[in-house]
Parts: sequence; structure tokens; C-alpha cells
Amino acid sequence: MKKDNNQKIVKEVKDELQRRGEARRSFDLIWQINMNFLMGNQYCNIGYGGQLEDSDRQYFWQEREVYNHIAPIYDIRFAKLSRIKPDINVIPATNDERDKQTAKVSKKIYKSLKNKLEIESKVNQAIKWSEVCGTVFYKVGWNPNIGQTVGMDEDGEPVKSGEVELSVVSPFEIYPDSSTCENLGECQSIIYAKAYPVEKIKSMYGVDVQGEKINTFTLDNVSVGLGGLGFNGTAHKMVETVMDNSSVVIERYVKPNAEYENGRLTIVAGDLLVYDGDLPYTIGENHTRDFPFIRQTSIEEPGCFWGTSIIERLVPVQRAFNAVKNRKHEFINRLSLGVLSVEDGSVDLDNLEDEGLCPGKVLVYRQGSNEPKYLQGENLPSALAEEENYLLEEFNKISGVNDLLSTSTISSNISGNALELLISQDETRLNASVESIRFACRDIAKMILRLYKQYAVFPRLAKIVGENEQIEMFYFSSSDISSDDIELENQTDGSQTLSQRREMIFSLLDKGLLNDENGNLTNRMKCKILEMLGLGIWENAQDINELHLKRADNENLKMLGGQSIATSEIDDDKLHINSHIAFMLGEDYEKAKEKNPKIDRIFNEHIKAHKKKLEMEG
Repeated sequence: MKKDNNQKIVKEVKDELQRRGEARRSFDLIWQINMNFLMGNQYCNIGYGGQLEDSDRQYFWQEREVYNHIAPIYDIRFAKLSRIKPDINVIPATNDERDKQTAKVSKKIYKSLKNKLEIESKVNQAIKWSEVCGTVFYKVGWNPNIGQTVGMDEDGEPVKSGEVELSVVSPFEIYPDSSTCENLGECQSIIYAKAYPVEKIKSMYGVDVQGEKINTFTLDNVSVGLGGLGFNGTAHKMVETVMDNSSVVIERYVKPNAEYENGRLTIVAGDLLVYDGDLPYTIGENHTRDFPFIRQTSIEEPGCFWGTSIIERLVPVQRAFNAVKNRKHEFINRLSLGVLSVEDGSVDLDNLEDEGLCPGKVLVYRQGSNEPKYLQGENLPSALAEEENYLLEEFNKISGVNDLLSTSTISSNISGNALELLISQDETRLNASVESIRFACRDIAKMILRLYKQYAVFPRLAKIVGENEQIEMFYFSSSDISSDDIELENQTDGSQTLSQRREMIFSLLDKGLLNDENGNLTNRMKCKILEMLGLGIWENAQDINELHLKRADNENLKMLGGQSIATSEIDDDKLHINSHIAFMLGEDYEKAKEKNPKIDRIFNEHIKAHKKKLEMEG
């Protein structure tokens, strides 16, 4: 009975995937056209059967070259968007000292994972997908089979602590319940389908799946009828290929509802039901169960789940530009090669067609007939050149980006402020894409912290690069994460170049806005300025006050554990006293004092020792 029920669920999931795939078919074709145009295969259309088809030459002499302006526009947009590296700041849940400390730990956790998960590299990978297809997704999950070894199981196998996994998911692998939903929050269910080799499925789920041939798409360099008179060209295009001994893994996610209080996750591998139960991750707001996906778009479309790519808007302009350039070259071919007028039967036509009127050729024609002659050619119409220039301007208008140094006619006597205004206006159209990237990075940080809050039961060791490029090691567990309220660091413009930031810093220095109340630059501000100028943090440039505060924080933790700490001659007593008193006013201290009353005596004696030193020095 259970087997029959499992087969029923498998059939239900597969039928649902097929239905959603048919509903998404039109978007698939648009994405394939975008990818072909980017790669240079720009003579493809959607046929009557709903398939992508290549158009053929109508005449052997027809010019069918590609003049790809979409690729450089894509390169410029990607170069500008890939500079967006938003940093995150974790806001404490309350003003309690404990919450402030856990907020700092949460930020350190995220910083320690940025390199381990290669977050910046994956954001760049996602930008490429979103710029081509308009939409891309991140999948955040927990892998219990990796991480630090925390023990051994009954069979002597190591037990791992588990780690967060982050992957980029193309839009071809995501199937929403409706394409009219504007975001993931409006979807009630999501299907994620991807083909894997059967060996990979065995290692992932421990089941043996029957392998089969799976159709998929790849890029290939093939001839698609490009080129001109007398030569052929090739271009990259999307071609269908086959994965042998593979199978499709389907994951269907259902949000919590009246029927499924904790949501539902159903995983089907081949014809086997691998899992059917609650949604595993409490990564939603207020730690509710939710989809482990984050959506990022290039250009939002109202009332549609899928975003729009700028390539989609440029395709008609690119077709028109190719047509104009090719007709222009055909006209030039006629002018250069000429068109002969020959009387019937007057010459050997086969020889004339093969060799033409080459220099030094002896042309024999029938006596009494007219000699072959070239027809009078016309001049190149000016309308072709005007249309070409108009289409070039159309590329810039539609894309909203422009390489000012190479394509714009900027006067040599233009002022710096005017040039800055031009650059600012040139990047205005990127704001929608920039905001989507920033919000996606914020949601990634939220999900990472929520997963550690859920699964980081055992204390685990992490490391970050601290001040003076020193490696800082720290332990944390789920109890050290009390807040996942994330805000993006205050940045005036995420796409600012290093030279622009340096100019702004020097301007602030000239106006004295970075000086303290005495009109001087503190050591800490000097250190920060060097860092913002891109010079890194110079050795021994760290503010000594920060070192004293860090030492005082370590003393607080030791004394909280019941250890008596003696003062040192090098201590800044005022800073230490303030740090210890602030810690004693926190909630953690009150709880620890109730369990161990002698902690209060340890702290008081330590503070008295600092005050005594101050009196002696005074």
C-alpha cells in the first residue's frame, strides 16, 4: 500500500513538472534566443512548431555576416555590476550588551564565510545569468556531511558538524506555480529540477536510480550559414546534447498552509520517492519555514515572475543593424565586382562566370556580336549610412549604457563636474539591477545566519582576517546568534571606482570634516583613511584604544567564568573600567551572578584595582 502511495506521489510530481514546463515554454525560447544572440548566432527564429530554428540563405551571394553589438553592451553592464560588493551590518536585537556582542559575532560569522563559500564569485556568476535571461536564483542549504569532525557514530564513521552550501541556480531549473506571481513571496510552491549522473544521486541520497539519456543544452561552435560571397562563417549556438546514464532530481517545495503546517518538501529521483516531509529550514521571517531560494533580476516586469534582460530589448535592433550592414556590403560587392551585360551566344559563359574579366584576360567573342560590358553602377545610397548611425544610437538609448571614453564625442574643454554628471547619468539605468543585487546579498546573509542559528549546536571554530591583516580565530554556536536583522553598509554608490572614492576623501580632508574636536586627525581616523584609499591597513597603524577594548572584552569573558584577573601596567585603566562596567550592566552578567555569586566579587575587586592604579598615578 505504501509503495502504491509513493508511486502516486511520484506521478503527481512529474505531471506537475510537465505542466509547469509547458506553461513556461515561451520564456524558455526567449532565453535561448538571448543566449544565441550574445554568442553570435543571430539568424535564429521561433518556428511554427514552437522550436528554435535557424534561417538559411536565400541566395548564394547573400551577405550574412554578424556585427555583434550586444556582446560589448553585455560586457560593459557586467563590468559595472560586478563592482557591486555590498557589505552587511548586523543590527542588535536590543541595546543590551549581550545582543551587541552577538551582533558582532554574527557579522564575523558572515565575514568568515565570504571566502569559504566564494560569495563574491557566485554573485558574479549570478549577474551573468540575470543579464542574459533576466532572472537568476540562489539556493542556500545545509549539508550535514561536511565541516569539522565532532565525533564518531556507532559504525565508527566520523560525524561532521555540517556547513552552509550556496549555489547559483539558472532560471531553466526553476518552475513556479504561476508566472503571474511577482516574487517568491507570492508563490505557494516551487519546483527545482536538475539532471545529475546516477553516481551523484547515489552519493546524495543513497539510492540506486535507473540511468537514462537526458536531453540538455550546451554551446557549440558550428556553421549556421554565416559569411558572405564566397566564404562561410561559424558562431557559437545553443545545441541539444545528451547526458548518458543520468536522471532528473525533482524537488517540490510547498509553503506552510492549512494542510501542511510546516510546509512540504517532496524529492523525486528518477522513479523513486526519496523524501516527503516538512520543509527542513527555518529561514523565513521570525524563523518560519520557507523556500531556500533567493531571486535576483536584471529588470523587473510588473505582474510577472520572470525579469527581463536588456538583450531581449536589443534583439530587434541587432537584426536591423545586421540587415543594413549586409545590404551595404552587397551593394559594395556589386560596385567592386561589377555586373556584366553579355549578348546571348557571344562568349563562353562558363569561362566568363569562373574567371570574370580578370586583368590581362583575352576575351574572345563572336564576330558581329556586341562585346560584353559592365552595367553602369549607382553610388551608395546615403540612406544606408544614415540608418546605420541611427541604429548605433538606438543601441545606446535602449541599453542605457555607454563607454564614454570610446563611443562618445566629449569636448576636450569639458569641466570635471560636467564629466562627473555625464558618468552619473550614464549609470542611472543600472540602478534597478544594482538594487536587486544588493537585496539578494542581504537575503543571503540572513539565510546563512538563520541556518547557523538552527543547526550550529556544537561550538565551531571560525577565522577572519582582522586588523593589521592578522588571522583572528573565534568560537561560536547557535546561542551566539540572537539577531539576523541585516542592513547593508551605508554606501553612497556601490559602483564608485577607487579614483572617485579617493577624490571624495581628499575633498573631505581639505574641508577638515574628518578632524576631531581639536582639529586633529586621530590615529584611528588615519588608519580608516588609509584603508579607504585602497592602501590597506599599514603595520602598527591600529588604534591602541581598540586593542585595549579588545583586551578588556577578553577579561570580561574570563572573569564571567570565575577566573580572577590581575591588572597590568600597560592597561589603560579608564577604558578598562568603562568596558567592565558596561558588561556588568548587561543581562548575561545578571544571569551568571545568580548562578555564581562570587563573580560579582571578582569583577568588583578587578575594578577596584584599576581605580587604585588611577589614584596612584594621579
